Amino acid sequence: MPKSPHSPLYRRFLRAIKQARQDSGLTQVEVAEKIGRPQSFISNCESGERRIDVAEFVYLCSVYGVEPTQVLGEMQEHRTKK
Repeated sequence: MPKSPHSPLYRRFLRAIKQARQDSGLTQVEVAEKIGRPQSFISNCESGERRIDVAEFVYLCSVYGVEPTQVLGEMQEHRTKK
């Protein structure tokens, strides 16, 4: 399995995590303030310039008020819709 941040699977993950943020009603700036990071950190994560590790994923999900399994389920739904 390729480790590229541009693999189809990772792109689905990025779409799902970005959608989770948007569904929470939070902007990148608001998330950055909540986690004590610059807005560019969130932007780089969502664009794939920076890979999100599992711990960061779980933490972001908690900030967004969503279960990690829900986000992962969204990835699966994107795959089956294509």
